[in-house]
Amino acid sequence: MLYDRGAKSTKDLLPQFDGWVDEFSWKSSSTLVYVSSRAGETRLRKVEVNQMKRKPLVVNGKGVSLFAHVVDASISKGEFSDVHPLKDGSFIATRMRVDEPVQILRIGEPAFSSDNIVPTKNNETVLTALNDSVLASIALSSMDSFNFPSTDNTKIQGFIIRPPNFDPSKKYPLKFLIHGGPQSAWGDAWSYRWNPELFAADGYVVVMINPRGSVGYGQKFVEAVSGDWGGKPYQDLMVGLDYAEKEFPFIDKTRECALGASYGGYMANWILTHTNRFACIVTHDGMYNPQSAYGSTEELWFNEWEFRRQIKDAKGNTHPDGEPAQPWTYAKLPASQDPFRRWSPMLNIANAKTPTLVVHGQKDYRLDVSEGFQLFTALQRLGVPSKMLYFPDEGHWVLKPQNSKLWYETVNDWCDRWTHTNKYAK
Repeated sequence: MLYDRGAKSTKDLLPQFDGWVDEFSWKSSSTLVYVSSRAGETRLRKVEVNQMKRKPLVVNGKGVSLFAHVVDASISKGEFSDVHPLKDGSFIATRMRVDEPVQILRIGEPAFSSDNIVPTKNNETVLTALNDSVLASIALSSMDSFNFPSTDNTKIQGFIIRPPNFDPSKKYPLKFLIHGGPQSAWGDAWSYRWNPELFAADGYVVVMINPRGSVGYGQKFVEAVSGDWGGKPYQDLMVGLDYAEKEFPFIDKTRECALGASYGGYMANWILTHTNRFACIVTHDGMYNPQSAYGSTEELWFNEWEFRRQIKDAKGNTHPDGEPAQPWTYAKLPASQDPFRRWSPMLNIANAKTPTLVVHGQKDYRLDVSEGFQLFTALQRLGVPSKMLYFPDEGHWVLKPQNSKLWYETVNDWCDRWTHTNKYAK
């Protein structure tokens, strides 16, 4: 939004933009540079702030009338961030990819083709080389994208990473990663937490799906998870895995593990109580009992938003309840109308049979450690093979390096054990 202090007026610079602007910076007095997620990438783009008539931007074959002209400001792929303009018109930014930790780049004025939208010449110079010698000594696999129709034909995107020294004639175990949020997404990014390259490094195929609720596919797609935590997003994940198994025959369907944290941990718990297709499950800091999680989180507004029940108006249209979701206000309703009960893994735990590793931190205030204890207790009492990794000094994320090392060792050993891989190979 551009506010004219003289005229005291506001104008929307991106009236047709259906996404999230993560950050922005002035490149000049008439140009803004911003970053936004789209289909697994966080690209740099620029918007010119003026009222001159421009050639309409074509999106999906249709002309879109924009107040401002939107173009890519960079040519390479990856996740850009931390944009800083320089006096000469160029700017500094960071970029990372799934196979490359963060680099610092200098990005100059791009050259454009006749459509004046997509750069035609590389305008980027990498300024850092801190990890070059390390990266040259290890085999990092590329990440490939695939798309598939979900149960209602909604287009869903997924990603696959093959293990080092990949042989397509062989069968490989699989790690099925589920992202948190749920308003988040897998994409072309690097982190020492939940690093897909590291999950693939010990001989696994890694598959990641961006189900409904993921960012980068429009606001309607993002909103589709709210009030439907175990519904269409679960279907998207299962259909996506079905597609991957069919499309990539080197996946061994009998040796698959599902792993997730935060909302991904919730979904791992939902999977645990609704299917037996996996050899094992890893659930990290996940919601197990939505009713108890409501009363123990420091992010109360989120649960009151996400667990609103769906109601019909006078015209028969369905929409979320306008009032905050609270367990006691829904207590007298049937479970099918109460998202706290409808999407509760705890109320379905008697179905659990899959060996499960529970991970939780004592200082997690987003999802209290009691969520992990409740799940682990139930699994032990039900006789389901289970183990708990407890961090007394971690919160919602495992941040300390030695704890991270222990985390990866424990998680990977759990997957190896139940998929009969590496030292557990038969």
